[in-house]
Amino acid sequence: AAGGGGAAGGIALHDFSGQLGEQRVHFHAMRLRDSLFLWVGAAPALASLAVAMCSPRDSSPVAASLLGDPSDTASSCLAQRLGRCGRGGCAAGREGVRGSRLRSGTRGSGTRGSGPGPSKTKKQIFVSYNLQNTDSNFTLLIENRIKEEMTAFPEKF
Repeated sequence: AAGGGGAAGGIALHDFSGQLGEQRVHFHAMRLRDSLFLWVGAAPALASLAVAMCSPRDSSPVAASLLGDPSDTASSCLAQRLGRCGRGGCAAGREGVRGSRLRSGTRGSGTRGSGPGPSKTKKQIFVSYNLQNTDSNFTLLIENRIKEEMTAFPEKF
């Protein structure tokens, strides 16, 4: 079910959910002027938070964990895959994370893949992934559900 709010003050809210495998997953997107906050979970919690943003030195977004266990990379990986920098693509898709890098004190993972698509943001993106299941096949379902919603409601992202 899609819900949402207006763009008062440059903020747009959009809530949606989906049955992914055996689990009902809820999504909350808050579009701000220069960034996007995306919450993913099954119950109200904010156990992790990561940010991904473009770097002038790389065509792939740089990601950092802001809240939660730094060894849990689900939020930062999803943020990185949903971001896009410049003309180059940086979606991981089925490839997953290829490596990690350390730049200016930020902890991140590098991803590259197919070219840019309409389901990529061009903004700094904050992601809070609050599900126990971090299996790569399940997170791919999560990512695809988000991209599907981004395609259907681009004005909300």
